[in-house]
Amino acid sequence: MKPAEFLCTVRAFIRTRYGLRFPNRASLDRWQRRRLDAFLSTTLEKAPFYREACVSELTSLPIVQKQTMLEHFSGFNTRGIELENALAAARAAETGQPPPTGFDPSLTAGLSSGTQGRPGVFLASADERATWAGILLARTLDRDLLGCLVRRMTPLRVALFLRANSALYTTLKSRFIDFRFFDLQSGAHTHAGALAKFDPDVLVAPASVLAWLASESLDGRLPLQPRKLISVAEVLEPDDERRIRAAYGKPVHQLYQCTEGFLAYTCEHGSLHLNEEFVHIEAEWLDETRTRFVPIITDFTRRTQMIVRYRLDDILRLRSEPCRCGRVTRALAAIDGRVDDVLWLPSSSTGRLMPLFPDAVRHAIARHADCVVDYTLAQHNVTLHLAVEGEEAAFASVRRAIDELIVMQGMTPPAWRRATLEARANAAKRRRIVCVTRPSASQFDSMHST
Repeated sequence: MKPAEFLCTVRAFIRTRYGLRFPNRASLDRWQRRRLDAFLSTTLEKAPFYREACVSELTSLPIVQKQTMLEHFSGFNTRGIELENALAAARAAETGQPPPTGFDPSLTAGLSSGTQGRPGVFLASADERATWAGILLARTLDRDLLGCLVRRMTPLRVALFLRANSALYTTLKSRFIDFRFFDLQSGAHTHAGALAKFDPDVLVAPASVLAWLASESLDGRLPLQPRKLISVAEVLEPDDERRIRAAYGKPVHQLYQCTEGFLAYTCEHGSLHLNEEFVHIEAEWLDETRTRFVPIITDFTRRTQMIVRYRLDDILRLRSEPCRCGRVTRALAAIDGRVDDVLWLPSSSTGRLMPLFPDAVRHAIARHADCVVDYTLAQHNVTLHLAVEGEEAAFASVRRAIDELIVMQGMTPPAWRRATLEARANAAKRRRIVCVTRPSASQFDSMHST
């Protein structure tokens, strides 16, 4: 890290950790409003997509999604970079190659995992990378880890398991932090020896990878004693969380980080807080009680690639009670998954299709299904395809737990089919529950009339 970038990181760390304190929600909203106004009036017009927009309010701008951004990629960034050039730069970075001709080497280009079709692409300048690093460290280095940095002479050891490395992550590496990347493309199991030798203080990985590492530790094959565990990239399932806690005796923190920005983090009291000091989040509510929503995000700190009223496909669930940490930012009970993880079943009273949210399914299986190691659940029209690792008893136990949940929520049980549990590619994100094909109410009517 260059000296200027290091200073930028330190400033972002201090400001995030000690400066951005708000006595109540109203003061945060007023501050955010001023930041948004400044962003809309001075920065937004630098992106061609918004150059002709007459912006008086954020809500006057269109809601965009990944497909729109990919189709008009050069219009959403302030450097005039075309999509193919950004993709080539991101792929070159993943393989350690130099960027293509014409791509500014001071910029970072990265890819999303592409679990929903074409991968997303992000761009970040050196200043944005350094600022991101400062914010991330302020959110994740608790008092114990900061004490380690101060007291001992050796750097803090951070191990990161992900599909691909990026200059965004290696920005964290310095004389204070020994950052080590472990590539999931080759499989987590291939890194066990190197990970044990590295002996990380902080272990960052997708939930399923953390759970596998925990199983190896519980079986005595992988001696690890991390001070902090951080789950990224996947939904943290109840069974995985229990296994990780059992192995390491510590809570599992979460980072909600995606191509579009750093959106949430776990505080010192274990609550997942939205990063609203840097990102404005509109809620597209999914239920009448206003507990679950799809986020529409505007990052008013970015200057290279505009993320403005960008609709994600994730489902967030609000925490019902305030967090003891005292932060006035909204806290989440969970990241439930994606919109297409929601299953659709008919109401037993009206026949109208009703949503069965994946978090309810996960917890029903965790509470009531016996001896279940792994499973997948996919909806294909009126049929639920269930694959369970184990014998017929395990399959029956999961099906019974889900059927009871369906009846309890006033829905009509669907048709069932037992599927084969397929192995995932090494670097693939795990999605246990997914709606492949959404049914219509008439299809259920036809099923029950035959």
